[in-house]
Amino acid sequence: MLTFARGRRLRTGLSATALAAAALGGLLQPAQAADGPGPADGGPRHDKSLQQQLDRLVAQDDGPPGVIAVLTREDRTQVYTAGVGDTATGRPPRPDDHMRIASIAKAFSGAVALRLVDQGRLSLDDTIGEHLPEQPAAWHAVTLRQLLQHTSGLPDFSASPRFLEILGADPHHVFDSRRLLDFVAGEPLLFQPGSLYEYSNSDNIAVALMAEAVTGRRYEDLLRDLVYRPLDLRRTSLPVGFRLPRPYLHGYDVLPPAEPEDISEVVGVSGIWASGGIVSTPTELGAFIRAYGGPALLSEKTRKEQLTFRAGDSSEPAGPGTNAAGLAIFQYTTRCGVLYGHSGNFPGYTQLAATTPDGTRSLTFSINTQTSKSNKPALLARLRTVQEDFACALLKGH
Repeated sequence: MLTFARGRRLRTGLSATALAAAALGGLLQPAQAADGPGPADGGPRHDKSLQQQLDRLVAQDDGPPGVIAVLTREDRTQVYTAGVGDTATGRPPRPDDHMRIASIAKAFSGAVALRLVDQGRLSLDDTIGEHLPEQPAAWHAVTLRQLLQHTSGLPDFSASPRFLEILGADPHHVFDSRRLLDFVAGEPLLFQPGSLYEYSNSDNIAVALMAEAVTGRRYEDLLRDLVYRPLDLRRTSLPVGFRLPRPYLHGYDVLPPAEPEDISEVVGVSGIWASGGIVSTPTELGAFIRAYGGPALLSEKTRKEQLTFRAGDSSEPAGPGTNAAGLAIFQYTTRCGVLYGHSGNFPGYTQLAATTPDGTRSLTFSINTQTSKSNKPALLARLRTVQEDFACALLKGH
């Protein structure tokens, strides 16, 4: 997760003093709703109260210009939208729009690693020292399990002053993604591995590097062969630069009373890579989370390890209900039941993808501005309330 802190303006014109790691009115069009099979043929009814929740979210002064929520129940899909996916044209968000999925990319690196565990290429007890001996000796005892569950103690490279200085001077700077950990190579572990939980972008960089080390293949190729192709994800990718494939959901910096500023392509993703650089669509993100959070992608043995949760440890930003951390996945215990998923935020975007444990139902919820516990916490609180209402609709609907 990358967060823009407010302050002086970058050369791009974006309000920011730094890109710091931790986890990014009159233009609104009438609310939209696009359903799959309707009530006449047995499909779910459009819920007016859910639509009103979205309408109120985008009507807030600091709220997103647009929002899209996609609920899938087996072969039936409902799409709820409010506001706009592009303030210049006024068009609504669409389920096939490309968008930055932010830290949900960590679930993809988890999928790669856990599929390699299923293949016997990796073990959850394998260490950084075994596969990445060039990394600092102090890190060598950290295991794959600890990386996937954010209990490694690795310092977060994206909070490094040098990293932030480079990115602040040139948000399009092309980093060597495989050398991102160099920014914190001189720092000690934050705590004894396994003793505490600390969400860190460094963890999933190390996961991807371990996957490359044991296979001799590029992480991007592993994503293609182990995740995209088996799930038929044709519009999901891990780009290097700052451009988004067309069409895309535009992301905005919202700082009233100024007009929302389009920052969709302000930041290059080479500096976040396996921790947050993936681009997907609401439709494909739903297909992924149903497979990864459900039983379709992993063996029963590996899935049992994946779903061993640490109570109280939250995704970033926190998802609906009470959060608990598994291996590159979170448990969201809502008032209506349990979902498995992941969240994320990046400049211009805040994301949630969640599924029922059986993998038959999913919710993706995307807004085109950034919120987190350190950036617009009141908006995040409102967002989590709306997300829980949608989660209840997913869990209770037929």
